[in-house]
Amino acid sequence: MKRYTVTHIAKEQCKLLASDLEDIELKPNEIAGKTVASLVSPGTELNANYLGAKFPSTSGYSLVFEVEEVGDDVKDFKVGQLAFIDGNHTSYVKVDSSAATPLPSGLVPSEAIFARLMGVSMTTLVTTCARPGDLVMVTGAGPVGYLAAEVFRISGYDVFIVEPNDSRRFFAENAGYKTFASAPLDDEKYCKSVALVIECSGHEHAVLDGLKMVRFRGEVVMVGVPWKKQTDLDAHSVLWEVFHNYPVLRSGWEWEIPRESDQFNPYSIKRSRELALKWLVEKKININGVISTHSPDDCQMVYQGHLNKTHKSLCTVFDWTGSADCVS
Repeated sequence: MKRYTVTHIAKEQCKLLASDLEDIELKPNEIAGKTVASLVSPGTELNANYLGAKFPSTSGYSLVFEVEEVGDDVKDFKVGQLAFIDGNHTSYVKVDSSAATPLPSGLVPSEAIFARLMGVSMTTLVTTCARPGDLVMVTGAGPVGYLAAEVFRISGYDVFIVEPNDSRRFFAENAGYKTFASAPLDDEKYCKSVALVIECSGHEHAVLDGLKMVRFRGEVVMVGVPWKKQTDLDAHSVLWEVFHNYPVLRSGWEWEIPRESDQFNPYSIKRSRELALKWLVEKKININGVISTHSPDDCQMVYQGHLNKTHKSLCTVFDWTGSADCVS
């Protein structure tokens, strides 16, 4: 049996490569099956893999697979059931059942995989001091930023978005958000009234603007990865705002909360995944126009399109059921 994996083989070169699938015997707590859909998150996958320095490499954020085998001790999954996991773009999956979440009835795989990107900002949701009704500014309206806006909107916050890219900004406006091309530093309705800035662009100027926008003791949470230096700003500019405006500048590290809940830690990665899947099946999250679907056979075209910003959608879903290479 062959496993097919989207593989970055050199800078700006990506292929669907086959390998022999070995050690397919399941342990008592494992489940296995063929991938149905997987999600491309352009920011991380472009910078860390497609444009990366180490090759070959594999990438991916989340996938849904159909369970074909279950270990003897597995109680939560049955053959034929769909399961969600954090995982790379690959045609066959074998994982510990505790790492998987069953899909709610009625939720299609191409939508379920967005639970992973929603989870990034859901950690911020359960760790922030801001409360429902507070003003929240999201900077950067890529997939993570847009979904952060959706997560906080349905949680009762007053959300607006700052995004310099015209197409992304218009997309957010069509989804019902108030948007700005740059932080509204001269607008008294917004400036010094923001309780929380969710910084998803990775741009240092967005961090500085966020520090200027928040109210006293407001939070600026750095979710976006600062992949490269974008400006000539110096640290003094940041220190000045921190000292005089008393904000909390902190990491947006998704894994700050535990993977599993317990009696002293009710909020966890697993709970975030389950809640995200629930919101998706209930249609509380607007993902109209977010997705473009392609076969993993077209991976080179997909990543090059995201690099050149020629895709109209925010991110791509690989449909493994229609791959010419992976159907056997």
